Amino acid sequence: MNQDELFKKVISHAKEYGFIFPSSEIYDGMQAIYDYGQNGVELKKNIRDYWWKSMVQMHENIVGLDASIFMHPTTWKASGHVDAFNDPMIDNKDSKKRYRADVLLEDYAEKLRQKADKECAKAAKRFGESFDEAMYRETNPRVKGYLDEANETMARMAKGLEDGNLEDVKALIEEKGIACPISGSKNWTEVRQFNLMFGTQMGSTADGATTVYLRPETAQGIFVNFLNVQKTGRMKIPFGIAQTGKAFRNEIVARQFIFRMREFEQMEMQFFVRPGEEMKWYEYWKEQRMKWHSSLGLGEENYRFHDHDKLAHYANAAADIEFNFPFGFKELEGIHSRTDFDLKAHEEHSGKKLQYFDPEINKNYTPYVVETSIGLDRMFLAMLSAAYTEEKLEDGSERTVLKIPMALAPIKVAVLPLLKKDGLPEIARAIISELQLDFNCQYDEKDAIGKRYRRHDAIGTPLCVTVDHQTKEDQTVTIRNRDTMEQERISISELGNRLQTIVSIKTLLKK
Repeated sequence: MNQDELFKKVISHAKEYGFIFPSSEIYDGMQAIYDYGQNGVELKKNIRDYWWKSMVQMHENIVGLDASIFMHPTTWKASGHVDAFNDPMIDNKDSKKRYRADVLLEDYAEKLRQKADKECAKAAKRFGESFDEAMYRETNPRVKGYLDEANETMARMAKGLEDGNLEDVKALIEEKGIACPISGSKNWTEVRQFNLMFGTQMGSTADGATTVYLRPETAQGIFVNFLNVQKTGRMKIPFGIAQTGKAFRNEIVARQFIFRMREFEQMEMQFFVRPGEEMKWYEYWKEQRMKWHSSLGLGEENYRFHDHDKLAHYANAAADIEFNFPFGFKELEGIHSRTDFDLKAHEEHSGKKLQYFDPEINKNYTPYVVETSIGLDRMFLAMLSAAYTEEKLEDGSERTVLKIPMALAPIKVAVLPLLKKDGLPEIARAIISELQLDFNCQYDEKDAIGKRYRRHDAIGTPLCVTVDHQTKEDQTVTIRNRDTMEQERISISELGNRLQTIVSIKTLLKK
């Protein structure tokens, strides 16, 4: 199936099987706001838990924090969000649709890169094992032309945005012949900046109310608590503070399902280092974060690094880990060297020192920061997209299966009595009672056993345990693997240990 078709099926499957629902659907919903259903909330929690355990539990020098969503409004003045947290928007005069100008240009550049990739794939088939892809990209005129144009487009866009030259950004869109995806029209308005923060009022009366903001990121809660954590935890540089939580952005164009939402969840870690050592740690965390993604088995070919052409005002180096979503490679996680911008800005605006005394060099300094920031909802979508599989079986039938990493699956094991009589349900319930102390389990007795297998394939349940009449004789059950559909007979007493080796999060943490 093509990528557009795959994306539509993933969205449909997510709703049909209780992963994601449109929010307030009975009132026709709200654009780009979604609710996580009974299976979605479990998968989301498991992704969050794996990130937390691998980031905090597995590192002696990283601790956690849960900062509030509302913060003093000066926080956002100091961070630059009040003045600089803008997206360039442009409207199509014919379709009346609004777009982010930078996204239009990024999509254009990505299409050029995809054309280059297709040319390379054709050449690889033609030349076989002797094919040198790196040389082909540098020497083939057509491929090099695609890549050069993509890079030149992104560089010019970055310069225009950095200089505030929005006229040139519009001119670039027009020069490239970029059309509205809806109408095909190239009749564009001027590009203008749009602040993304949600503001609200806090106070008992309208006259005395203070304007506060729903946080657009979780990082600032870490920075303002830097000294609290460092002193109470007796932390020594280098050390990190991790946090997960909701953030809110008034996106111009919220689209592509849960990829770009107005209410979303982040998983961030700010790593505090000595000035001058930030690039060493920047490279370290780039490598570590890619290893984390690789451990999930979603396909290494689905990941790539993208170095930023346009750096944020606080950064001296930045890269994205991009994932190949059904709509192309897009940012999944960012690794940024934020310098000492944040701590110094909060020092200036608060009048409080945010420095660290380093006993090894007998000196006070403002630490530099290396950040890793991943969107939990985007990680959820990446996993769902990579896991969705349609298979044709040997008997000619078909099945839809979610090949979610087994340790992160919403339901770890389903226990199924073959029949709803002869004492089989009672045995199955007893097995559930024991297993659910360690695993999220589900009891299922409705429909034929084959239908039940298919139902659990569709929600990604790794193992199905079937209780039959032989169970009453020898205390054994049939255990079925989701991916291979192979079945084996094992003792009920062995079930707990078998599940630990297959579906425990330890299997991922050890990688």
